[in-house]
This record gives sequence, C-alpha cells and structure tokens, in this order.
Amino acid sequence: MSKRYHSREPSPDRKKTKRLSPDDGRFDLDFSYHGSGDNEEEAGSSSAGFSDGMYSSAAQRMMANMGYKEGKGLGKMEKGRVDIVEASKQRGRRGLGMKVDSAFEPSDAIEWDGEEQVSLEEILEWVSSREEVPDEDELTSWKDACWTPTKKKLTIDDEINFCDENLLENLLIQKSTFDNLEGEEMRQGRTRSNPFETIRNAIFQNRAAVKMANMDVLCDMMFTSPRKITGEPAVSSHELLYFADICAGPGGFSEYVLWRRKFRTKGFGFTLKGPNDFKLEEFFAASAEYFEPHYGVGGSDGDGDITRGDNLEAFREFVLDNTDGKGVHFVMADGGFSVAGQENIQEILTKQLLLCQFLCAMSVLREGGHFVCKTFDLFTPFSVGLIYILYRCFEEISILKPNTSRPANSERYVIAKHLKPGAELCHDFLFDLNKELNHLKSTNTDILHVLPLSILLENEEFSNYIRIQNERQAVTQVKALAKIQVYVRNSSLIEPLQAEMREQSLKLWKIPEKTRSAPKVPDPQVKFKELCKLQDGNTGLVNSKVVDLTKQNLPDRIESIYDYRCMVASGEKMFLLAAGGSHVFCWSSGIYCKWKKLDRCHINLPADTLCEVEILEELRGEGAGQRKISAVHIMDAMVLGGEDVRNLHFTERMQKAALFVKALQKPTRQDLSPLRAKEVFRMEELDKVFDRFQIKQVKGSGQRRRLCYCMEKEQRHFIPSGLYLRKTTKDPWTMRMSRSRHMKYFFNQTKNESTFSCPPEAIASFEASLGKCFKWVWDEGVQIHSSQTNHDPNKISRFDIMDFIQRQQVV
Repeated sequence: MSKRYHSREPSPDRKKTKRLSPDDGRFDLDFSYHGSGDNEEEAGSSSAGFSDGMYSSAAQRMMANMGYKEGKGLGKMEKGRVDIVEASKQRGRRGLGMKVDSAFEPSDAIEWDGEEQVSLEEILEWVSSREEVPDEDELTSWKDACWTPTKKKLTIDDEINFCDENLLENLLIQKSTFDNLEGEEMRQGRTRSNPFETIRNAIFQNRAAVKMANMDVLCDMMFTSPRKITGEPAVSSHELLYFADICAGPGGFSEYVLWRRKFRTKGFGFTLKGPNDFKLEEFFAASAEYFEPHYGVGGSDGDGDITRGDNLEAFREFVLDNTDGKGVHFVMADGGFSVAGQENIQEILTKQLLLCQFLCAMSVLREGGHFVCKTFDLFTPFSVGLIYILYRCFEEISILKPNTSRPANSERYVIAKHLKPGAELCHDFLFDLNKELNHLKSTNTDILHVLPLSILLENEEFSNYIRIQNERQAVTQVKALAKIQVYVRNSSLIEPLQAEMREQSLKLWKIPEKTRSAPKVPDPQVKFKELCKLQDGNTGLVNSKVVDLTKQNLPDRIESIYDYRCMVASGEKMFLLAAGGSHVFCWSSGIYCKWKKLDRCHINLPADTLCEVEILEELRGEGAGQRKISAVHIMDAMVLGGEDVRNLHFTERMQKAALFVKALQKPTRQDLSPLRAKEVFRMEELDKVFDRFQIKQVKGSGQRRRLCYCMEKEQRHFIPSGLYLRKTTKDPWTMRMSRSRHMKYFFNQTKNESTFSCPPEAIASFEASLGKCFKWVWDEGVQIHSSQTNHDPNKISRFDIMDFIQRQQVV
C-alpha cells in the first residue's frame, strides 16, 4: 500500500486548498468553477446597465428611434427602466417566487474547471490476510466484548478512525448542499456531468447489468469464467456454473451473467417481494428460464425478507439441495433502499442489510467461491468490522468504485475472492449477530461494533487499506458533487466525453452497441429453417419415420451392437421448437403438416431450441393414491438455447441435453411439467434396462398389475412401450471389438481401415442418427419379464435380443 496518490480535487471553498496526508498517500484538493472573469461575481458584474458593446448597430438605432439616451430612463419623461430586463432564472417546476439557494443560482456564464481525468483505466487493488479464519474462541471473545446493546447512534461526522476528519467534514458539507435542491434538477445535472452516464443500461433491463459487466471484465472474468486458486477453471465443460443473486431485483446482474454464459448456467434469486421484485419478463438479452427466484420460507410464496433468520435458512437449504450439496460458485448482492433526506447516514441505516447480504453469501457459497456486494460509506466500526470478516474468510478482497457507478454517490462494491475452508463458524457468528439486531429493532438501542475496534486498528495493512479507499472515494465524490453543482447552475453544459466513453466501454466489455428491444415471437416455420440452416421449406427431417425391428430384419439392421445406444420408449415421439418462455411449438405430421403450439403439457424453454422429445405419463406411487403427470423427455438435440450441438457425438449431445435440463429445473414451479433427458444405455449393456423393471399396481388398470420402468434418480416410473436404438457412428464407419486387445475400435468398411481413436468423420450427426433410428416394440406377445406368460415366437423377446448381443460380444 505504498502507492502515492495525488489529485487536484474540489473543496467547498474555491479559494482554499486543503492538503491531507493519510498514511503514505497524499490528497491535494483544489478545484474551481468560473465564468468569463476570475470568479463568478466578476463574470456576472457586466450584466447591470447598458453597454454599447452589448448590442449590434441595428439594435442601437432602434433604441435611439424610441428615444433612448444612455444613462436615462425609457419613456417620454425618462422615468422608465434604466437597466435591461433580467433574463428569467426559472428552472424546472420551481414555484414562482421561490428563493433558490445561492449555491444553485442559475448562471449561463459559469464553467467547470476541475481538471478532471477521464479514463477507461480503473484502479483495482487487492489486500489479503495472512491470518487464518477466526476460530470459535476468537469469535466468542469478540461477541463478549462488543455485543452489549448501547444507545443508537444516528450521526456519522465523528467517525474518523478510517478517514481524515477534514475530508469527512468536506464530504458531508458537500452532500448537505443538495438537500434543498429539487430532485429533477439534481438528476439532470448528474446526467449531463457524468462522463459514463450515456452507457445507461445498454442491451439490458437496467444499469446494474452494465455495472456487473464492468466489474467482471475488470476482474478478468472472475465471475462468468471463475478459476480455482491454482489457476485452472473452476467449472468443467460438463458442469453448470451456479450463482446466487440476492437483494437484486429486478435482476440486472443475473441478466448479464445469463447473457454471457448461455445455458451452462443456473441462477438462484433471493429478493424482497413487491414492486422491486425480479422482473424476469424484462430479461430481453438473456433467457430467464435458467433463473429461479426463491423467497425463503414458503419458496415462491415467501416474502423474501433477508433479515429474517428462517428465510435465510430456507434459502440456504434450497440452494444446497439444487447444487448437489456444494453451493454456488459466486454470489452477487446489490441491496439498497431509499434514504431520501438522510443520505449522510445511509451507512448506518443500511447496516443490517449489509450484514445479511454477507451472511447469506457465506451460507450458500462453496469453498473457493467468490462474492461481490454493494456497499455505501465505510466509516463506522460496524461496517469496517463486516469487511474485516470477509478479509479473514477470503483469500483476497478489494473495494472498487467502477466507472459505471455514478461518481457523486457513496456506492462502492466489495469483491471477495476464493472463500477459505472453515468459514462456517463466521457464518454462524454473523447469523447470531443478525438475531441480536432483530431483537433490538423496537428499542432505542443498537450494537455498534461487530468486533473490537482495537483489532481493526492494530492490523495496519487492513486499516490503512480501508482508510486509503475511503479517502480516495471521498475525494472523488466531493469533486463529482461540485461538478454537478456547476452543471445544475449552467444547464447548457454537457460533458463532452460521454459519447466516446460509451463507445470505448461497450467495446472493452464486448457488449453490442444496439438498441434494446423486446424479442418478438417468430414464425415457427421460419425459425425452423433458420435453425436447420435450410435454404427451402424441406421438412423431411421432422417427418422421418422410425423403423420397427423384427426377428427377420434384426441381423441386417444391427450390424454391430457397439454402434448403438438405447432408450426406453413410452409415449409419443415428436419435435419441439422453442421461441422463448412458454412459446413452445410441436410438429404435427398429420394431414396438415405444420408447427402448432404445444398444449399437451406446460413447459418453458429458452429461445432457439430444437430437439426430438417424447411426451409420456410419469407415475408416482401405486394404487388409488397414484399420481399421473405429463412429462417431456429429450431423446436427441440439434440446438439447445442457441448452441448448435448437431455435429457432436450422440453421447455428448445427450450430456449437453442433461446439462440443459438441469439448468432449467425449477422445484418451486409446480405448474411446469417435468423436463428430463432420456437415460441412455449401450446396447451391449442392455441387461441394465431390464434390471429397472418392476411389476406395480397402476391406477385405472383394475386388479391387473403392470410392468413399469423405474427411473434412476426420480421416485417415479412409467409404463414402457418399447426400446429405441439409435446409431452413433456414421456410415461407412462401424465400431467393433478387438479380440486380441479387448478394446473397441473404429472400422471403415469402404477403405478397410481401422483405428482405436474416433475419427471426426465417424461421428453420426443429429440428422445421421435420426436416419438410423429403430424401435423394438413391446406389444402383446413380446416377453421381456419373467412375469409375462404370453409369448409370440414370431416377435423379438428379451431372450432373443440378449442372445443376439451375446453372439456379437467377444469372450
């Protein structure tokens, strides 16, 4: 932390310079705003009386014709006005006769001269702790020393342990200057003065999304492409990136992450229900289908109050249940609420919100995970104590004011990298602290310290870091507020670098510079042609027929069992095309071949999805209490959420489909039909299919018990109707087993060549596999289970198929 920082910055007194030397940094505050003279008074002094130089010769002749004499009043008796009529200083909706603070008196002559340096380059400084995560004894000692309730404190001007006293005073004075200014005037001045203001929300629903893009790129894609502390990717190609977005309605952070990552991502949201809830329908840039809000106790019916301990516990359980017990890779938190008229004590008013965001993050983060959270001022020992907890629990932390955060406000973000093992005790410590604050809500007492102030001050590396960040932020904020003041006074001023900063920033963050617009529901036939890359209206792909296997054609159809993968059939096979949300279409291959809205079940799918599915009835339980529900099982995929998978190997396509399905799971949405990827078996391991069969009592079948296929990971089953066999190698290639090495190899039947590695040209694409799809129909007379006594010798039985497989296998 030995970096010197020197900047010409604003001071409320234009003629006064204050030099502050916090530790090893040096801050020189000196700014001015001026008119055409040395100061504003001189700039406006020429406005009284007339001056010949102020008017053209034509105007002077007109005035002379009306009897005007220099120094005399107008009119016959020379008793009229001597001075010119003053220009109107009316601003916005100010009432007539309203007295405006002299600090905001309109003046077209005033200019800004703050010697501001505007750059895309941003300062990101990390600080790391050499100490271990606090143990139980240390946490208990903090609790005993600091958690005795004392009188509430609602002032901030004496919080000088982590900021220079004069600088804090200047900041509070500058903030208070705006107390009596109309909000709209403040907003207009801010909009015209901020170099990065016109970036706005770009293609997203709000500015929060662009802030996240800014921070993600600045942190080397730490969130959307996280890495382990060793430098290797934290998420493999066959895993989902999990994240949580808390106190974050309407969801700009999540919209950015889902836009950047596409379908290999699953997000969990937790925010207060009400007008600031998640607005998933506004996710124009990304697919909201990969995001699931949860509101604590009651799930989708909860209130989302993050200060309630039971809500925090319910959200934690929900996240862990849906991440295989591991937690998320990163957490984003953007909580805040209006403190209009109390901006100076915003830090105090939001202290419990900050605590609960830290607590919630630590409850759902996996080891090695990252965290980013919005903060405001960090002057009080309570806030700094919370930052210290992160400092001890994570490998590194940074406090950042990104370019996309307006410079005149107190907003900043704390970024924590790589959660250390053993942080559960700190989570419990913060949970207990929140309970104490909840007990004190209706009293006039409060807890002012998370841990002893002496610990914060004695750690010089940490306290110096906080002090420098606070003072740097204060300098920036004072200058920005002074600039807004000038731009309010002179409404003709506009920051000249806005267009350039927008263009360069979006280019740096790789965000397209285009107008945000709501996606339109396309014509399904047009979208089908686009996804299939067809030049005409050819529908042969979706009209392809499955060939039934018989005893007669089995040896000819299945040349090698190693070429085929198997899936249990049950319902109706069809193609689905999705245009986003509930706009899902199925192909009707009847008399009128066309795409029609799917009405047999209710599912939401991301736009640009084209896959082959089976719609079937899943069963839960037995007998009279049995439940039936329509489900969608993906059999193969061409495009998943805009990602083209048609040319991948069938196994990889189905792995992608399984990942796609996992990202779309929404346990809180009981109105949605289950969506699954079919379980796939190698043909040479077909006995694993038969092991799943059970005889069950099926509702509506009377006393007759039915053969059912039990799904591995679900407590559900369905009545099987056959077996699909799909070829995964492309002609003229086939897979065989080496008798000498007992390994599979690929053989080209045309060139009589063989290789143990899979040649790219041997992979059957989606279309090639579809053309080599067969079905072993399990109708009356087909014996596949020992309980079945009716056997037709002309039909393929379980014994026949297993004998066929055994004869091709190498012993």
